[in-house]
Amino acid sequence: MLNLSLPFHNNNRHSAGITPAQTVVTFTDAADGGVDKKDANVVQVTESASSGSRTHHYEAEKDDAIRMEKISKNPSASSNGTVREDLDLEKSPSADGESGPPRLKQGLQSRHVQLIALGGAIGTGLLVGTSSTLHTCGPAGLFISYIIISAVIYPIMCALGEMVCFLPGDGSDSAGSSANLVTRYVDASLGFATGWNYYYCYVILVAAECTAASGVVEYWTTAVPKGVWITIFLCVVVLLNFSAVKVYGESEFWFASIKILCIVGLIILSFILFWGGGPKHDRLGFRYWQHPGSFAHHLAGGSLGNFTDIYTGIIKGAFAFILGPELVCMTSAECTDQRRNIAKASRRFVWRLIFFYVLGTLAISVIVPYNDPSLVNALAQGKPGAGSSPYVIGIQNAGIKVLPHIINGCILTSAWSAANAFMFASTRSLLTMAQTGQAPKCLGKINRFGVPYVAVGVSFLCSCLAYLNVSSSTADVFNWFSNISTISGFLGWICGCIAYLRFRKAIFFNNLYDRLPFKTRGQPYTVWMSLTVVSIITITNGYAIFIPKYWNVADFIAAYITLPIFLVLWLGHKLYTRSWNHWWHSVSEIDVTTGLVEIEEKSRDIEEMRLPPSTFREKFMDALL
Repeated sequence: MLNLSLPFHNNNRHSAGITPAQTVVTFTDAADGGVDKKDANVVQVTESASSGSRTHHYEAEKDDAIRMEKISKNPSASSNGTVREDLDLEKSPSADGESGPPRLKQGLQSRHVQLIALGGAIGTGLLVGTSSTLHTCGPAGLFISYIIISAVIYPIMCALGEMVCFLPGDGSDSAGSSANLVTRYVDASLGFATGWNYYYCYVILVAAECTAASGVVEYWTTAVPKGVWITIFLCVVVLLNFSAVKVYGESEFWFASIKILCIVGLIILSFILFWGGGPKHDRLGFRYWQHPGSFAHHLAGGSLGNFTDIYTGIIKGAFAFILGPELVCMTSAECTDQRRNIAKASRRFVWRLIFFYVLGTLAISVIVPYNDPSLVNALAQGKPGAGSSPYVIGIQNAGIKVLPHIINGCILTSAWSAANAFMFASTRSLLTMAQTGQAPKCLGKINRFGVPYVAVGVSFLCSCLAYLNVSSSTADVFNWFSNISTISGFLGWICGCIAYLRFRKAIFFNNLYDRLPFKTRGQPYTVWMSLTVVSIITITNGYAIFIPKYWNVADFIAAYITLPIFLVLWLGHKLYTRSWNHWWHSVSEIDVTTGLVEIEEKSRDIEEMRLPPSTFREKFMDALL
């Protein structure tokens, strides 16, 4: 006998002639002798050989009841077919509603994930850092280099998206972290080195962005000490990450919205200035591409100078892209409707690249010359925030008075948001390493709200390195700490590409290609291209210092110190685990099946209950978010 006490869909209730109260469906076989006790809200279905034409109907009703039981256990779906936006996942001990040790909660909704994909991790690099690249490489060097970087990064995003959509995790760990992917598909020692490499990079970036945010405030006033602002920004970031993940998602949703509106507004304004729509009615066009010129020729002249400008632009500009793809995938274990939302975010990442980075740098190149006195002076003096933003300098040159303060506010928001995102990524990375034995086990503790509170506390303590910037005497020490993470993102991308190539081999070995929920064109060839380019950039990122007149020991160490540290972590783990004879998992050993049936069932149940958008507003919001 199967006894299910389930809330039926309204249509099923009416077809059975039952009022919209709690409905109990009891299925019995003829051999059970039926049920003696009857109830007004009980539908008795007796299966026998003489059921005739009603057997098929009752079988379908039984299947529907079983399916409803699955959906009732699924926190990502509701009985009316929509993904539940109002579900309070914090009340259950685990993401799937089952009893057991606390897990990460699936509190990120579709709109959170999509805005994180579009605006997450965009910090001061795009709004302020581009000034250095413009001055060094010229407008053409800046613009072309960002196009090339975008073409390299997109296949990496697609590769990570494919892996994470296939097995997004159940909340027991942060399955989308690069360390987890490398450990699972390549090797535990390489995963160990990747995890700690990323973690160090994350916490240093938290400190760097909080320091940048405190510097942005100095654009308005220097009356308040920098240490006070660092404390305020850092405490807010930590409080947001000590809260439930839906609080983090909501904060990033609004942070990212402000950043997107700011960048879109700046692009539109640059377009207006391009055609002479500013207060001075001076039509700029591509004037600055002709005078002083398209390339700055900072190392050499002629064609060689053009090439070095572009290549230096690639190296300098790539830092603005660091950790963008990883942050999207990091949310996989904590978002609802995991496969659909991560796939959608991965696809839309290309628009972030085109509109924000490519069009953003084109806008910069037409409103500011690379040798602008204000730009050169701002870089020489290290002016914070809007003081060295190429957008602000171009707007000031156009005679617009108020906008620089508004842009400075957006830059402040961007720095704060980036620090918040990097803190989130650092805690999830540390959590995953703790749960895979690559970090102390105590760091993997999760409270009933789904927050890895020990990892948040440790990341907060590490982020206090930001206070080194309070004094000019210790600021150099912080710069050394920052230099160690110079190419951490590049190394992470290399390991992620290797993990994807091994993952793809395992998928074909197990004949699972048709079960991939998210596929991208051109694989694995585009990943091989990205792997090759990023590897070359990693090795040659300090190429200019090998020119005799530019040789500098400090710059050499800053460019390459990360490589030996990464090798020590990787080979040290090999030595500790005595796994010298095992450098990568064989294809037959790679696990691409654990958790696959569960996520497929869950996704199928959600899809069956999903109601397609019907009104114009619903269709618009579905396309947007």
